[in-house]
Amino acid sequence: MATAYFIAGTDTEIGKTFITCALLHTARRAGLSAIAMKPVAAGAEQVGDEWVNEDAAQLRAAGSFDPGLAELNPICLRTAVAPHIAAAAEGARIDPGKILDAFGRLSTQADLVLVEGVGGFRVPLTDTFDTADLAAALNLPIILVVGMRLGCINHALLTAEAIAARGLTLAGWVANQIDPGMQRITENLYALQQHLGAPCLGHVAFRRDADPAAVTSLVLPAAAR
Repeated sequence: MATAYFIAGTDTEIGKTFITCALLHTARRAGLSAIAMKPVAAGAEQVGDEWVNEDAAQLRAAGSFDPGLAELNPICLRTAVAPHIAAAAEGARIDPGKILDAFGRLSTQADLVLVEGVGGFRVPLTDTFDTADLAAALNLPIILVVGMRLGCINHALLTAEAIAARGLTLAGWVANQIDPGMQRITENLYALQQHLGAPCLGHVAFRRDADPAAVTSLVLPAAAR
């Protein structure tokens, strides 16, 4: 069975997919077979006979092999809004069992499987089930992507509290600089290191090229090396 992690973010648009792809490339450079899945995605375009979400396509391209979108992205909604709203508009149902089944199959195919969440850590998927519930159902340790911008310390600490409240382990965190003009970044990084209580897996400086394969500043959690 693969070593696996759930990739959570401090918010939406903080570079979870970019960092997940960068971690895949880090693992592959270390000689590991690595793939990632996007269990739920909202926002897709038709490409041939497939509906393709942009994030899922990036994960597909960064992995060691292509497991197919049915496994990599089992719930693909067409409308780019919150998943539970998109599902209601499309008359679709987000079935956690379908996600768990796809993860189970993928976990037999690679050394490392990364599961990228949606938006922040607590995004509703149904009236009674959110992404934190999904992480708990998968029972995976968490890698937290911290979007480095004003307010990131508060967002990171609140997310870490939510992770602990679900009985999950914060295996590590990545500082992803999304604001090129952020002031006092060194001091912010120090505060996060002091308060998060988990290892920092790397600081990724702002990149205009957005090329995850070029990121060499990350390390994998100890259990995955």
